[in-house]
Amino acid sequence: MVTRRTALSTLAGTAFTPFAARAAKKATAFALIGDRYHNSDYIRTGLTRTIAKDMGVSVDFTDETSLLNAETLDGYKVLIILRDGMIWPQGYGGDESTNAAWVATGRPKLTFDPPVPPSKAESQFWMKPAQGKAVRQFVENGGAALFLHNTTHVGLSDPDFRHVLGAAYTGHPPIRTFKVKVTNSEHPITQGVRDFIITDEQHYMTYDKDPKFLFLQTVNEDGLTYEKQGATAHAGWSYDYGKGRVAYLSPGHMLSDLWHPSVIRLQQNALRWVMRQK
Repeated sequence: MVTRRTALSTLAGTAFTPFAARAAKKATAFALIGDRYHNSDYIRTGLTRTIAKDMGVSVDFTDETSLLNAETLDGYKVLIILRDGMIWPQGYGGDESTNAAWVATGRPKLTFDPPVPPSKAESQFWMKPAQGKAVRQFVENGGAALFLHNTTHVGLSDPDFRHVLGAAYTGHPPIRTFKVKVTNSEHPITQGVRDFIITDEQHYMTYDKDPKFLFLQTVNEDGLTYEKQGATAHAGWSYDYGKGRVAYLSPGHMLSDLWHPSVIRLQQNALRWVMRQK
């Protein structure tokens, strides 16, 4: 039997009818997760523990980008996104594996008989204008939005979505260790959280909103910078948006990051805040 929390994950590439038939039984949150560089399984595993189980908030997970639309969002209270703005319709140019053991031992020559046709590693933005408008209307009308990690990349693709999120991605260095600093200890989302150390992707972005909404930053204390953007980046903000609320947190490249005790506290505080539970 397909459970509520995993039902949408089975719908990618299938007809929309099963989802429409169960619309009256929607979970509390709709979560769009996973991309080429962020496996949807670790995200689903991480958030199922920290949000679905620990908080008792039911979540419908999917990695099918086309399901982010007005029809889908109707009836949900919360939108969660942890994924970038790209899809790769023609594949990754033959470099299909991210298996750590395979990479560590040296990648063998890819040999096939008969040969596999070559593919072009060309990405494209998946978000359509109607999807950006759907997200904007969802939050303006009272919906809650929790955006995580690389969702700032989606901010590059659509003006309505960027207006809701409040930022757009400018890049990140390779995974490294850095400090996450609380810059507003009075904010409800940072309650119970002190500065902490994490090994993660330190994401950089252009932040569009008022600085007063910021409560978190990442700092490389070894002075390592990224493309002349300094050693410090914005890492957390929140604000009211229309009748709804928005929060963003940057940690989340690996399961260990999602399960860091301080990140869990931030996730849960943020979700309660956007849902107006605190």
